[in-house]
Amino acid sequence: MSFLYRNKRRVGIQAAAGITMADRLIIVEDPHTIAVVHLPAHTAKAHPHLPAHTAVLAAAAHAAAFSLGVKMSMRTIRQLPYEHDELFKGEISRTIPYHRMYGKSYCVPALTVYRESELAELQVASEAVHRIYRKVQQFVQRYMPDEYLVERLGIHPGLLRAARMEAEPDGITRQDWIVGEAGIKCIENNTDTPTGIPEVAYLEGKLLEVLSRDGMSEDDNALHGPSSGMDEAIQSALTELIHFYSRKGLGTKVYFACYDWHIEDQTNTKYIMHLCEQAGFEVVYAPLEELEIIPNEGLYHRGEQIHILYRLYPLEYLIDDREENTGLEVGQALMDMVADGKIGLINPPQHIITQSKGFTATVWSLYERNEQTPEFCGFRLFDDRELEVIRTYLLPTYFEPSVFMQNKEPYVAKGIWGREGKGTHLIEHPQSEEMLKGALGEVEPAEIDNPDLLHQADAPRMPEQEEAAHIAAYYEGQPKIYQRLWPMQSAEVQTDEGLFHGYVLTGIFVIGGRFAGVLPRIGEKVTGDMAYYCAAAVATAPPNPHII
Repeated sequence: MSFLYRNKRRVGIQAAAGITMADRLIIVEDPHTIAVVHLPAHTAKAHPHLPAHTAVLAAAAHAAAFSLGVKMSMRTIRQLPYEHDELFKGEISRTIPYHRMYGKSYCVPALTVYRESELAELQVASEAVHRIYRKVQQFVQRYMPDEYLVERLGIHPGLLRAARMEAEPDGITRQDWIVGEAGIKCIENNTDTPTGIPEVAYLEGKLLEVLSRDGMSEDDNALHGPSSGMDEAIQSALTELIHFYSRKGLGTKVYFACYDWHIEDQTNTKYIMHLCEQAGFEVVYAPLEELEIIPNEGLYHRGEQIHILYRLYPLEYLIDDREENTGLEVGQALMDMVADGKIGLINPPQHIITQSKGFTATVWSLYERNEQTPEFCGFRLFDDRELEVIRTYLLPTYFEPSVFMQNKEPYVAKGIWGREGKGTHLIEHPQSEEMLKGALGEVEPAEIDNPDLLHQADAPRMPEQEEAAHIAAYYEGQPKIYQRLWPMQSAEVQTDEGLFHGYVLTGIFVIGGRFAGVLPRIGEKVTGDMAYYCAAAVATAPPNPHII
């Protein structure tokens, strides 16, 4: 029977209001406390709250960055001596066919310049943060009850068995960092279906080649790319994962699936597929539209059974998929076979745990309750070095905003499955009642952002307006986490549409547990799908903080 995926429009899975108290299960509402914890059998007493000293960590740097007397310098952008269409043609255009998206340029003929010291810190910090994520992921898999994964992380119950399957090899992940004078902070982790791979692995090098060939200053010769080893990192990570599945009897042939009509997803998928083929494995491109599933038996493509599947399709979408004609729950059928060991996924299904933004709040909760973990699980979760990594590179993040409200401290409200900035709202002035209610879901934030779509209920809507309204409702309806707002560094870049003044978000690919590449995007304060990709370059000498 056909394995058909519906449009990405979804109705969000709503978390239940609470969890019933059960034997040896405690729910603590304090934001500094792990929300759901299994107590050891010998006691049913709640452990006293830790002192809230960690709630003010890094407050001095944070306050200084937001104070009126501090001026943030701009990120250096090296503009290349080409118009967009002069540069993005031929091989570059064929390799990155989505260099224009949404009716405007996405890739720009310019470079985002980082200092060597910044790159060195990002390399060390991203790997250290990744190790923290892996440790907490395993803690969640082994010690946290199903109720926590469902209620706090927002994971669909049908994904739980697969999510708890531990895979030792690492896959392809991308962390999002803010880099600036106030310090570098990792604000999100994209672990299920990260994209931006061809831009970083291929385009960055091509743009630096152009600059090397046509550059006109000594500073240009001092620039180099930070992502030159990304292809090899992807091949190494895929090799480890394939061998991991091979040892489980799933062979080494890999099928690569995505929506064939989605050019960005298709390009990312095929780029990784070609690297896998170059590494010596048999590969097949199998669009989602062509897959067939027989429940309890197997997943097929054109009559051939699939045992290892790379899928550029989020698990939180997949689990709700049903066959259009029969209503068969094909997503659930697929994940059941994954949980039964009949199919190996790339990235592994455990990545759904770290993809949830509720995971970020979980890390911070465990950090603030670290001294309690021996009573709950028999060991201290983080050592002193790991505590320092969390304190230095992560931000206070909670399941409710009371800490920030009490301190009148700026914060960000994020839907736990938000993507491309959707479902994210900045609360820069917590005393603003309207914005606060919007962040808490009492007022639809989408109404504020896009009144034409949601206020004109009586007016007929175009199909694209209907789609936008459903997407907004999906993301706005999700449970949220609340994270301290950290100042972003501004930048100006020349585009086809004119000079754009925006803010830099630095994506860091960590592949197979190691730093692999840099994805800078320049957009609004909430980085969305309209942000520009401006390739990374590293200066061996400190650059001048202005457009060259």
